[in-house]
Amino acid sequence: MLLHEFRPGRLIAGATALALAVMYAGDAADAWETPWYEVVPVLFGGLGVAAVATWIAYGVRRRAARTASSEKEDAPASTSGSQAIR
Repeated sequence: MLLHEFRPGRLIAGATALALAVMYAGDAADAWETPWYEVVPVLFGGLGVAAVATWIAYGVRRRAARTASSEKEDAPASTSGSQAIR
């Protein structure tokens, strides 16, 4: 059992931030030169890929929840908890 659900968009956004940190750390250590205009495509490309991955993961989770709620045998009405009316 997982402690929390997998979020691929956050993983990709974190990897993008790590890549940017490595780029600037290498520049600060004089290992290489990192111009500012190389950072912009990495940042926006990584965040764009993260957004697409989040959108796809949302669709997969939504489809799984819809399938679980439409089954009549031993399936809860909702995967997020009780929906009892008070």
